[in-house]
Amino acid sequence: MNFPDALFGRKAGLIRACTAFFLAAMISACAGKPSNDTFSLSSTPVIEGPASTGKQILVPEPSALKALDGDQIVIRLSGSEIQYLAKSQWSDRLPKMVQAKLLQTFENTGKIAGVGKPGQGLAIDYQLITDIRSFEISTEGADTAVVEIFAKLLNDRNGTVSRQKAFRATVPVRGSGQLAFVAALDGAFAQVAADIVSWTLTAI
Repeated sequence: MNFPDALFGRKAGLIRACTAFFLAAMISACAGKPSNDTFSLSSTPVIEGPASTGKQILVPEPSALKALDGDQIVIRLSGSEIQYLAKSQWSDRLPKMVQAKLLQTFENTGKIAGVGKPGQGLAIDYQLITDIRSFEISTEGADTAVVEIFAKLLNDRNGTVSRQKAFRATVPVRGSGQLAFVAALDGAFAQVAADIVSWTLTAI
């Protein structure tokens, strides 16, 4: 082997060694990174409502302020100060989870011809437009889950809003820690979802 070949071989070996080192370092860093506990909304309320209807409803993804438009669980310390529950997260963006649960609640009633989200090709009669105003644990006083969603029922045939209302529920946190916080939020949202679906069924 001549001198240039030997030099090239040493340089190639050095590059391979450096690459292996950095890959090992990256894998080690990822393995050592703590993971958050992940939670979902599990409650599905039972709805008592009017008889079946032939109407179809579209449920777009709710709007929300940036603090609620993510996968972090909000803790409100005061009227203007919030933080996020440590080492915890929702299983998806909160608006997407709320949309999925509202759809499921409508489907479980068996009282409408169809319900879906944008892009599913429904010939819709109404749109349920929602805005998540609160979805948090309030620590002012006793720890309490607060969920508030504003809903508009839009007649898709003529573009008019037929009804609109704010739905709010509060549930005291029983116990401490992540599971207690999430259980209270789950219970508060179940009440709000039930009220929204029942209110919609009486209007269409």
